[in-house]
Amino acid sequence: QVQLVESGGGSVQAGGSLRLSCAASGYSRSYYFMAWFRQAPGKEREAVAAIVSDGTTNYASSVKGRFTISKDNADNSLYLQMNSLKPEDTGMYYCAAARYSGYGSLQAKTYPYWGQGTQVTVSS
Repeated sequence: QVQLVESGGGSVQAGGSLRLSCAASGYSRSYYFMAWFRQAPGKEREAVAAIVSDGTTNYASSVKGRFTISKDNADNSLYLQMNSLKPEDTGMYYCAAARYSGYGSLQAKTYPYWGQGTQVTVSS
C-alpha cells in the first residue's frame, strides 16, 4: 500500500525559509513523477513543483527561483526547500506521486497517490 507522509510545515515570517519532506513507502521502485501541490483556503489546489525520475524538474512560475524540489531515489523521499517565502505561499502543501507518466508533471490528475498535507503559514 502506497503511503506518503509530509512533514516540515510551520509558521514563518515573510522572507523566511522552510524545508518540507515527504516520506514515501509501499513501492520499491522509483516513481515516474513526484510533486508538491498546495491549496490555500477558498482556492483550488495548484501545482508548486515536480520532479521526474530522470531528475528533470518543473516549477510553477510563482515559485521559480525561490523553491527547490529534490528527491532521494534510494527511498523515494521528496523534499521542497522554500526560500524567500511570501504571505501568498500560505496553504496546505501536499506531496503526490505517480508510477507512470500521465497528463504532465504539474497536472493534479496525473497523480493517484497523495499525502495528508502539511500546513505552511507565512505572515507579513
